[in-house]
Amino acid sequence: MPRKIIIDTDPGQDDAVAILLALASPELEVVGITCVAGNVPLPLTHINARKVCELAGRVDVPVYAGCDAPLARKLVTAEHVHGKTGLDGVDLPAPDMPLADGHAVDFLIETLRREPAGTVTLVPIGPLTNIATAMQRAPDIIPRIQQIVLMGGAYFEVGNITPTAEFNIYVDPEAAKIVFAAGVDLVVMPLDVTHKALVTAPRVAAFRALPGTVGPAVASWTDFFERFDKEKYGSSGAPLHDPCTIAYLIAPDLFTGRHINVEIETGSELTLGMTVADWWRVSGRAANALFIGDVDADGFFALLTDRLSRL
Repeated sequence: MPRKIIIDTDPGQDDAVAILLALASPELEVVGITCVAGNVPLPLTHINARKVCELAGRVDVPVYAGCDAPLARKLVTAEHVHGKTGLDGVDLPAPDMPLADGHAVDFLIETLRREPAGTVTLVPIGPLTNIATAMQRAPDIIPRIQQIVLMGGAYFEVGNITPTAEFNIYVDPEAAKIVFAAGVDLVVMPLDVTHKALVTAPRVAAFRALPGTVGPAVASWTDFFERFDKEKYGSSGAPLHDPCTIAYLIAPDLFTGRHINVEIETGSELTLGMTVADWWRVSGRAANALFIGDVDADGFFALLTDRLSRL
């Protein structure tokens, strides 16, 4: 039986690639896509998610709009990385598929209550506002979650939006604190691993050479945001962050990490949103996350290219 997942997202080009990878993989059943404000404001994230579903030919997957602002802070967005639409690059048409009725948080709660306990995995690849809000409103869903596999945080790679914080966690650190403290089986894809999944020129060429429209669209997206990241990091390509979550669900052997304690900083102006990862296990605090540190990049891109070719 395919594994049931809900993708919580703020597309974003790399979010779009993660959605496509999930929709192309028979091991996974995407029960729904919940959208949150993050890379761009909420009205754009749910439009982008529906564009991606239509690109994949999967208008059957419901897309819900969720929280339009963090729990306790003003929204910070990332148009400087993703462009004014969040999906700058290829020009996709406005979606025909409608937005699903209801709020994303209600969908999360209702789905986790309806499905048998331990059968739905959450895959948050944006700020954690929707997930934390659902946990606050309905604490009974927490033990029903099979696993949370999220993209967020950093430790050895420090920060990409401030000197100490990764964007997804920084946008809503209070929400991240709730999720990391919930006691759920938690897998974290931080910058420490995603910065090893670089979209180099040969990998972009492999996407562009795929038949159909999906591969060239992915190549166009990666071409767009890699200009920013290559200049910023001086690397041979841009990190493809969010698809690491989906790849982990399909092929966990591609990844290695440690079960450690991870705490979220919410009080310091200097280190707000930092994921304080006890990699060396010196704090004495109990482990609460599998913090991923390495990836077989060639294997990851081989999987991604193969699956995109199926759409």
